[in-house]
Amino acid sequence: MEKLDIRNKADIDTSLPLISIIGRPNAGKSTLFNRLIGKRRAITDPTPGVTRDPIPERWLLGNNPVTLVDSGGVKLDKEGIDYAVTDKSLSLLSQSDAIIFLMDCTEVTAEDLMLVEALRPYTDKVLLTVNKVDDPRREDLVWNFFSYGYQRVVGISAAHGTGIEELEDSLLGMLSLERTEEIPEEPESIKLAILGKPNTGKSTLMNLLTGRDISIVSPIAGTTRDVMRGTFVYKGTDYTVLDTAGIRRRSKVEEDIEYYSVNRAIKTIEDADVVLLMVDIQEGITEQDKKIAELIVRRGKGVIIVLNKTDLLRGIPNEIEAIKDRVRFLFPVLSFAPLMPISALKGVDIGKLLDMVWSVWKQLTKRVDTSALNAALKEWTKDNEPPRGAQGHYKVLYGTQVSASPVRFLFFVNRVHDFPETYISYLKNMIRKDFGFSYIPVEISLRERRRNPSLNENGPTKTEAEIRSVMKSSVPQKKTAKGISRKPGGKARMGKRRERAEEIVRNSKQKKARKR
Repeated sequence: MEKLDIRNKADIDTSLPLISIIGRPNAGKSTLFNRLIGKRRAITDPTPGVTRDPIPERWLLGNNPVTLVDSGGVKLDKEGIDYAVTDKSLSLLSQSDAIIFLMDCTEVTAEDLMLVEALRPYTDKVLLTVNKVDDPRREDLVWNFFSYGYQRVVGISAAHGTGIEELEDSLLGMLSLERTEEIPEEPESIKLAILGKPNTGKSTLMNLLTGRDISIVSPIAGTTRDVMRGTFVYKGTDYTVLDTAGIRRRSKVEEDIEYYSVNRAIKTIEDADVVLLMVDIQEGITEQDKKIAELIVRRGKGVIIVLNKTDLLRGIPNEIEAIKDRVRFLFPVLSFAPLMPISALKGVDIGKLLDMVWSVWKQLTKRVDTSALNAALKEWTKDNEPPRGAQGHYKVLYGTQVSASPVRFLFFVNRVHDFPETYISYLKNMIRKDFGFSYIPVEISLRERRRNPSLNENGPTKTEAEIRSVMKSSVPQKKTAKGISRKPGGKARMGKRRERAEEIVRNSKQKKARKR
């Protein structure tokens, strides 16, 4: 495995107080988590065991930044992946500065009692939180939970928000914090999203980058459900990496839970700067990969096609180059995207991948000066003029960059209707070539240059009426101007006649002004 310049490899910010939510399945941990952070970060569903991996999130507790972690449900009778979920949840206890031990006021199970005993060594930092106190008739049930010997007990309804302020006040006291009016700024970092089909190695890469077992790795498709978040520093730059559920075809998505997981993964594209599209190098590109790619391009995000599992190749000469050529052929929508072969399992070429991430991000955040763009546009249109349409030549008058990340340009043209797509592609290619946007999607919008209101609608101005009168008087009586523009050179003659008339009217007005 190559040596990487990665440090602070942790899924949480260790400089912040850590608060974890612990409890059995279906106690309402994810509902409370979403309530506290103010957004739907964790999937909530009545099916037990929905949350599997711990989900950390920066949370402002009384405007004090802390790290809040939603954990998987701890089970007594375990099978399959339940062992890994339980172990991960219990491993949070020793790391936490405060523990929200969540129980259901309507019933106490054997799993609850197991956790009561497991938490005894951490009594000083446990806040026993009794959930589902959804109406006043249930408030008396909270008193029963004082019998478990914890000094801090609060009753809440995570679904309705009841008792949340009391819970926050208890946590502030436990952490020796006070409410403050000043909202701290969130630290900047490059946000990476890891997307792809199930079992392409997304979680393996996530754990390698962060240096921790953030995502549970399993050969079972659909193991990762929530969007997992981790942080690391590479060559002095902060990165936040998001591991998502594998995106399968709609016909393959049978569970409601997986449906929400897939939607959450797609939404992660919005939150990311650069997307790592993981592809199994042996399986190659699939139709599902193409659909994911279209979503990424549509949102203007940077994307790198990561060809994972190079350790499984047979070692045939030029094998990787042949695979790259095939991907390019089958994947024209991402013709600009870098191709990076790696082995997440063996840690091969991870440094090259991260260097490419940096290059893509730099292009995403680049801005082109308007004067430089229009100087280049003048040369581009000189070398390759826009084609002619039914109403004459199309013209690109000027342009400007309207945004970075995503990179978008706006060009003003004489006619938007039926403007040739081939010329828009030409402009994109020239922007990529001349301004260094070779690795990212570039979007171009067209806008028709605004003209003065139609003379037919508002009537001619006084000056316009004078110009028309001079033009009319300059035409010999035996001829008329009717049809002149249809003859060869007719438009040019009319243009010259108008220029002479405008000059006559202008000189006339200047003379009148001098007499005054």
